[in-house]
Amino acid sequence: MSTTAENAPAKGFLQKHKKLERNVTLLGIGTFITVAIGGIVEIAPLFWLDNTIEEVEGMRPYTPLELAGRDIYIREGCYVCHSQMIRPFRDEVERYGHYSLAAESVYDHPFQWGSKRTGPDLARVGGRYSDEWHVQHLTDPQSVVPQSVMPQYGFLKESDLNVPDIAGNLTALSRVGVPYSDTDIEQAEADMKAQANPDLDAGDLMERYPKAQIRDYDGDPKRLTEMDALVAYLQMLGTLVDFEAAAPVEELALDPAEIVDADAAPAPAQPQEAGE
Repeated sequence: MSTTAENAPAKGFLQKHKKLERNVTLLGIGTFITVAIGGIVEIAPLFWLDNTIEEVEGMRPYTPLELAGRDIYIREGCYVCHSQMIRPFRDEVERYGHYSLAAESVYDHPFQWGSKRTGPDLARVGGRYSDEWHVQHLTDPQSVVPQSVMPQYGFLKESDLNVPDIAGNLTALSRVGVPYSDTDIEQAEADMKAQANPDLDAGDLMERYPKAQIRDYDGDPKRLTEMDALVAYLQMLGTLVDFEAAAPVEELALDPAEIVDADAAPAPAQPQEAGE
């Protein structure tokens, strides 16, 4: 008798729950209320936060030349085979460097994290190879990595850099939160040319863009080419935040006895991804 009495409330609850399950309207209302409560708990606190991305010292917007190079990177589909996202796994950190931070992509519109690695991750490629290596690799990848499946981009060195309205590009980015100043926008064209030609007066370029690298990138200081822009972009990647510098690997890439394919060979710990 006592057991039956104790089970009565439970049976009563189950009977009511069956009514809820069998009534589409009541079930829909109950589901909506549950999801609404969960959504409020998850989303409402964000309205009181100015920024959900922790700021990192050293990050700055792209220089006009780097921005032009990034546009070429996207135009040529480099993101299809290369990622820019080092995951916080031991094998990736040992191979590519410090894992990626959200703040490193804060000025990317759109971000270039990628979803596939036919070639290596490029998030920390800046400074790991010389400009000459990049030019040679882009011109004839197989001359540097014989097993490479990367197409040749030698035409970039023959194509003059033509950005119809680089100031307009900076203006558009400033409207979505990238902190370009009026001075940055006004001097965009001059900055783009000065960064690739050390003989020109760069003015306060280095003050407005800390760690910007001013030099000829493609080996032809008389011309400003798409190769200049792309190499400038690649040489900047991963250099703004002060992480422990990765060891130079150019010597390894050029030594046939020690080379591991930078574009096609699978990594031991990641058989689905390419390694350097």
